Amino acid sequence: MRRRWIITGVGLGALLAFLLWNSFPLISGYGAKVMCSAVFVAGRDPANVAQQDLGHFPFSLGRFVVDRKDSSVTGTVWGLASSKAIYRRGLGATLVNGLTERQLRRQVPDAWLPSAPVLDLDTMDWPQGDRIRDTAWPDPASPSGPSRLNLDKFLDRIFADGNGTRAVIVVYNDHIIGERYAPGFDQHTLLAGWSMTKGITNALLGILVRDSLLDIQEPASIAAWKGDQRRSIAIADLMHMRSGLRWWEFYALPDACSRMLFEEKDMGNFAARSDLRHSPGQVFNYSSGTANILSTIMRGKIDGSYYYKWPYEQLFYRIGMYHTVIEPDAGGTFVGSSYCYATARDWARFGLLYLHDGVWMGCRILPEGWVRFTREGDRYGALWWLNNGRWPHVAADAFACEGYEGQHIWVIPSRKLVVVRLALQRDKLDVDNVLRWLM
Repeated sequence: MRRRWIITGVGLGALLAFLLWNSFPLISGYGAKVMCSAVFVAGRDPANVAQQDLGHFPFSLGRFVVDRKDSSVTGTVWGLASSKAIYRRGLGATLVNGLTERQLRRQVPDAWLPSAPVLDLDTMDWPQGDRIRDTAWPDPASPSGPSRLNLDKFLDRIFADGNGTRAVIVVYNDHIIGERYAPGFDQHTLLAGWSMTKGITNALLGILVRDSLLDIQEPASIAAWKGDQRRSIAIADLMHMRSGLRWWEFYALPDACSRMLFEEKDMGNFAARSDLRHSPGQVFNYSSGTANILSTIMRGKIDGSYYYKWPYEQLFYRIGMYHTVIEPDAGGTFVGSSYCYATARDWARFGLLYLHDGVWMGCRILPEGWVRFTREGDRYGALWWLNNGRWPHVAADAFACEGYEGQHIWVIPSRKLVVVRLALQRDKLDVDNVLRWLM
């Protein structure tokens, strides 16, 4: 019996050592990327990032060194598995995977980069600008507006100890009626959306449809799929996470998603190599990989010299998102699953676009019927989450973008509400119990 326990213990120890060893490049890559974006995109203090964002296991095993001279971060684990992320103006942070640093820095000419218009947002009313008027509070007699008492209760609950909330904005009837930040964060801090970026990808796909550059019912144009059954996967299947592709996404190192995000040069191509497990359109399987396959498809629709300006000029700048950055992988394709940074107010503006059926200040950005299509499904629509019983005390028409570590945009049309919550959360938020105060 004792011998059996010894053998079992040795086996488990060997398995743990194997998993840790294979996780080292992911730990160093994750930490280098997170630190690089936080410091050079969001302007945060490295010591604060190391303590708050990277101070928990397994990332606490890593060491992440910031080099301000060349705008980079190098990550290692016990001196091994070195990974480097570099910051490039207009592009954000990118891990140096599959290319030399020199190649990566010379990849995109300055002339191809977006240039935000020069505006004094403090003199422009929300939502086009940042000036907030106190007169925007809803009529107390309104049946759909939250009371000030309930709004305060909502804010207190969502900022309760242990929730890790960093920023919250409540927009009612197009006006900000509630806004609060944790110490060290404010309205100018860009924060990671993680999988809320999939909502951005939805909007960009809609713009391609609007411009007659894409038909989502057609099969995805992936060259590697032409010779097998994957050729029947439609773009709509990818958007609804029903591609049938084999994918493992548990955010536990090392899984397919972690390998894609922190080790691969071309994330969409990596995901497209997945084999077919189910018939397309039949089985739901949440996959960041399919979002990056969609990004690859979108890149093929836009001229190379315009690609890096395209999301800014066609989406972000048109709806006042002047403090938003979407980052590419080392292959130059935007990471449509995960890598968008924006201020809380910009995330709220994005939610407003969907509250108003894709129309911004009278101008249609998304094609007619696109938001309706986005909301078709059971608990998951087209790159957006749906209520349909998930939150029993929240209006049934609520739909949401959600991201790793507690990022949320809730859009609730029947209540004229958009609620943004950005966080660094370890435990799952009780969304139903928190949002009910606004109903």
